Amino acid sequence: MGSLLIRNAKAIVTVDAEDRVLEGANILIEGNRITKIGPDADEADQVIDASQMFVYPGLINVHHHLYQTFTRNLPQVQKLELFDWLRYLYEIWKGLTPDAVYHSSLTGIADLMKNGCTTVFDHHYVFPQANSAHFIDRQFEAAERLGIRFIASRGSMTLGKDHGGLPPMSVVQDLTTILADSERLIDLFHDPGAGSMRQVVLAPCSPFSVSADIMRESAKLARAKGVRLHTHLAETKNEEAYTLERYGMRPLAYMESLGWLGPDVWYAHGIHFNDEELKLLAQTRTGIAHCPISNMKLSSGIARVPEMLAMGIPVGLAVDGSASNDGSNLLEELRVSYLLHRLQSSSQAPTGYDLLKVATRGGAAILGRTDIGSLEVGKAADLFMVRVDQMDAVGTLTDPKSWLGTVGLKRPVDYTLINGQVVVENGRLTRTDEEDLALACQDSYERFIHS
Repeated sequence: MGSLLIRNAKAIVTVDAEDRVLEGANILIEGNRITKIGPDADEADQVIDASQMFVYPGLINVHHHLYQTFTRNLPQVQKLELFDWLRYLYEIWKGLTPDAVYHSSLTGIADLMKNGCTTVFDHHYVFPQANSAHFIDRQFEAAERLGIRFIASRGSMTLGKDHGGLPPMSVVQDLTTILADSERLIDLFHDPGAGSMRQVVLAPCSPFSVSADIMRESAKLARAKGVRLHTHLAETKNEEAYTLERYGMRPLAYMESLGWLGPDVWYAHGIHFNDEELKLLAQTRTGIAHCPISNMKLSSGIARVPEMLAMGIPVGLAVDGSASNDGSNLLEELRVSYLLHRLQSSSQAPTGYDLLKVATRGGAAILGRTDIGSLEVGKAADLFMVRVDQMDAVGTLTDPKSWLGTVGLKRPVDYTLINGQVVVENGRLTRTDEEDLALACQDSYERFIHS
């Protein structure tokens, strides 16, 4: 790997501990790391003129369901809330194939990368009885092809319709199968080192689709292997009613009873927490993946993010599954989050820059990573750049830190770099022909949806 110089940037929004914005400065990348940031120029194998660009740390997506990119924009579910939405879509998802998982992953990852995302965590939990043994392997293959930093989950469902859960019985698995594959994937793919491009998380799906034993045993295995834990929680009032009726506890108390609190745990959504539950999250450093667009589409509610941030609860930003978002664009999520909380919380809402920090440093903390999330010497060279000498940026350049939240970007970024490599250039993927990729993915979608 050679060297790359980003020269004379109009603004470098470092998102470091001092919240520095550097004007007319350079970033030197050697191999996969940042080795210098400052006013002095250096020689390099490749030079990018950034004199008309804002430079930002790569965005970190802490909750996704990439397989759902093949069930977007379905009219049948556009007026449904979570439980009915899931019941309808499970009947489609139970037909997932390795080909569909691979190409849906490529589709979602491409969208993320073209919009400034450099690290993605994916929560895959649908494993049909036939041909699903290597779904996660195919996801890692897709991630490597495009060049994204990828954190996969070995999700699971054990509680089907016959036993009071939501999913069909054809996609639930037994405890032994889940734990054996979880250990296989950790041993094969999980790299805990600095600069890691591949990691694994254990992630039983949700309180209404798994039993207590898989939650407990997943926690034991994860902690024995040094990997993190993730699940959906407190997304809807229906979930709250479900755990109260079935277990006699609210969702967070149920998680606490299973050993699912702590700095190695984060939940998707976290909308319906009361004051005492927020205090418990803060005390235990348990994290939240905030998914505003999905929460809006499914009428689930608004997470108490301003209070969470004020209390020091770890919060990251996420697009959630593409079937409850219809896209995989974390930049769009950032601006929608800014506007949503302004509407809900007025002067107490986070600023555009606060939400950029959630989408970068916050995501890194959620994932337990100190090597990504800001532009600093020694950190991984993950960043994106946006030209601001365009019509849509005229009159907007006063505050580069808040720009992505207040103004927002409605076009692909100009450059995305991951691990020191240019993976998006002039808004287009560099490792593949986009037209060919789109055709292959559409063909895969047609095979899946009409099978």
